[in-house]
Amino acid sequence: MKIADKIQILADAAKYDASCSSSGSSRTSAPDGTGNAAMSGICHSWSADGRCISLLKILMSNACVYDCGYCINRRSNNLARATFTPEEIADLTINFYLRNYIEGLFLSSAVYASPDKTMADMVEVCRLLRQKYRFNGYIHLKVIPGAANDLVHQAGFLADRMSVNIELPSEASLKRLAPQKSKQGILAPMKQIGENFNGFKLERKKTRNAPHFCPAGQTTQMIVGASAESDLQILNLTENLYNKMSLKRVYYSAYIAVNDGPLLPAVSTAPPLVREHRLYQADWLLRFYKFQAHEILSPAFPNLDERLDPKAAWALRNFDLFPIDINRASYEELLRVPGIGITSARRIIKTRRVAAIREQDLKKIGMVFKRARFFITLNGKYLGDAGLSHQHIVSAMCKAEPPSSKKLQYNSRQLRLF
Repeated sequence: MKIADKIQILADAAKYDASCSSSGSSRTSAPDGTGNAAMSGICHSWSADGRCISLLKILMSNACVYDCGYCINRRSNNLARATFTPEEIADLTINFYLRNYIEGLFLSSAVYASPDKTMADMVEVCRLLRQKYRFNGYIHLKVIPGAANDLVHQAGFLADRMSVNIELPSEASLKRLAPQKSKQGILAPMKQIGENFNGFKLERKKTRNAPHFCPAGQTTQMIVGASAESDLQILNLTENLYNKMSLKRVYYSAYIAVNDGPLLPAVSTAPPLVREHRLYQADWLLRFYKFQAHEILSPAFPNLDERLDPKAAWALRNFDLFPIDINRASYEELLRVPGIGITSARRIIKTRRVAAIREQDLKKIGMVFKRARFFITLNGKYLGDAGLSHQHIVSAMCKAEPPSSKKLQYNSRQLRLF
């Protein structure tokens, strides 16, 4: 098969993987090498469905030995198959980079032959790029669950970021839709990467010569909507992954119905894009706003409200905690107010050190006043509409919701370089 035909098949097959971020690498570049992976990350272009295309995003192969119900590349599907050699991908990457088409590589693969064979070939791609071509650019490598520990260890010294897709939010769903995979097989390499990342990070505090292991950290991706888990189950899993596996990010991918099956949504079902959007917002609360999963959702409210962002929904459920005085509230309390983000909360604290905040200062601070006004007072004055019922406030908050989250569209085409 010609290289151009392989590219057409395997670049298109890679579009379903959303976790292709490329920032945060602190790996030192070789002075006589090609390219650079800076701490600030690389420049991104985005396709209409929100996926990053500044990396050469491609599969090593789509000839899978597994038959996962949700996957377009499953063994039982009748579609064109192709497999690259390590030399072909390394050559493509370096030539695309030299032509200024890309600034890095995102490499994943279906499992062909065996997990060890697939992982060994992917590690060989990285080795060729780093050692033969002296490539300093960014490499994100998907780890194949079930591959030998030694291969995962080698990959950590060659790639900037690594990821193991957890795919489904529960072990029961994994057994039902992907019986050839196991929870332990997925979590084992995640744990190994996390322990090695933290171990070498600690070692570098003792000596400058300690190597970097997966310097941009590890991520994972889970599919949302292929199985029946609640948002509460998903957020509890996410919180545990952040706390126990030292993950940099968890990505959520709205399930695209590409296969027929009694255990799957109908092919005509639209991807749950608003739900995906709300999960990303909730994830942001976990990582940056000091929320815990049990605060965002509970058994009484197991799913995120699609009308409102998760922080607004939490504030309305806990309306007895508000309003708070903008001039007296702590930083942590300010972060809980809808319409006040990290930057505006810091500005409020900084401004208060000089003088009390006045009403005319609020918009300058950068808060979204039309949302925050229902939850704050200023020098004893309530800034919302006095006398409004809880339901009227909910309606007003829905109207104040940013328009980008109200109508999300999915475009199944991936913007490509070819």
